[in-house]
Amino acid sequence: MQKIILYISIALLTLVNTVCAQKKKPESFSVQIEKVGYQIEFLSYHKKLELKQKIDSLETLHKNNKISLQEFETLKLKEAEKTAKFIETNLNNYRTQIDTIIQNKLNDENTKIRHKTDTIDGKEVIKYYNDNDYVEYNVPALKFYKSKKEKEERLSRRTTSQVVFAAGYNNLVTNNMVANSQFGYGRSGFWEWGVTWNTRLSNNSNLLHLKYGAGFMYNSLHATDNRVFADINNQTVLVDAGVETKAKRTYFKNVYFVVPMHLEFDFSKTKIVDDKKVFKSHTGARFGIGGFVGVNTNSKQFIEYEQNGYKFKEKQKGDFNVNDFTYGVSTYIGYRATSLYLKYDLNPIFKNNPVDQNNISLGIRFDWN
Repeated sequence: MQKIILYISIALLTLVNTVCAQKKKPESFSVQIEKVGYQIEFLSYHKKLELKQKIDSLETLHKNNKISLQEFETLKLKEAEKTAKFIETNLNNYRTQIDTIIQNKLNDENTKIRHKTDTIDGKEVIKYYNDNDYVEYNVPALKFYKSKKEKEERLSRRTTSQVVFAAGYNNLVTNNMVANSQFGYGRSGFWEWGVTWNTRLSNNSNLLHLKYGAGFMYNSLHATDNRVFADINNQTVLVDAGVETKAKRTYFKNVYFVVPMHLEFDFSKTKIVDDKKVFKSHTGARFGIGGFVGVNTNSKQFIEYEQNGYKFKEKQKGDFNVNDFTYGVSTYIGYRATSLYLKYDLNPIFKNNPVDQNNISLGIRFDWN
């Protein structure tokens, strides 16, 4: 596994060096235009997301009777106009950059640069081209959700995406028990992050969803009684550290790249807008059950101690006979973005130990749309 990671790293470094070596080459007309296009797309996405958060906050204030409906509509329009003005100002700056790129192209070549403007999926599309070079440059049209209907439609897409973060307690199941563990219950923990996609499985019901994604999982174990892991005869066992370690700063950690998949039951309410069902996810109670598969990317042990008035920090990196792959089951139950989260590894953490020890985690999970 370590060799695979090494080969991938070498390949990535080679790619970076190749890109850097080519950096001095003059960029083509299409590349220059595309770069400006990416900047505009990022600006538009960022400001629209910011506007959405502000409007959602105002809507919450209105629902809690902190502001009236008229105040809500007035403040919403004010925020929309402010965002539109900001984007329009920056779009003018970007269009100036494009004009400069085009002028430079005309100076370098005796070629006529043509352009055509069209509207595709609510976006203004400007196509620049000549006989030898062609690029499509997208100027996104800013869309404000002025009506409740438009907002409901945005929130009821069949597939939505979420940023996921989870954290909590971690330990090992030995002989089918977590009791009398050799690892501190309060100190041993886990956290994970990633992205997921949530797809509604039925056209006419909001109950069943398929939730899938990718991310990284970090599991740490803090051994009790001043012990650390050691590789003895291809078995990973706990031994006395030989020095007085700092319990909170001495631990063993595994990192995994994982692909989770869950069947999610979403009890969010279905609304009727203009005689049409509108389904929204993550607005009510949710329950998910499924599992995950993953690959171990690295295993490390951190040891910290103090001796003769000096502080020592030691980091040990190796395979520690940890299984290269992991797979398990997981479930969560909660309301809106927050849920209680439980996961259990079906395969043991170590390869050759006579007694199987399986990782188990319990914590809080956040799924942010």
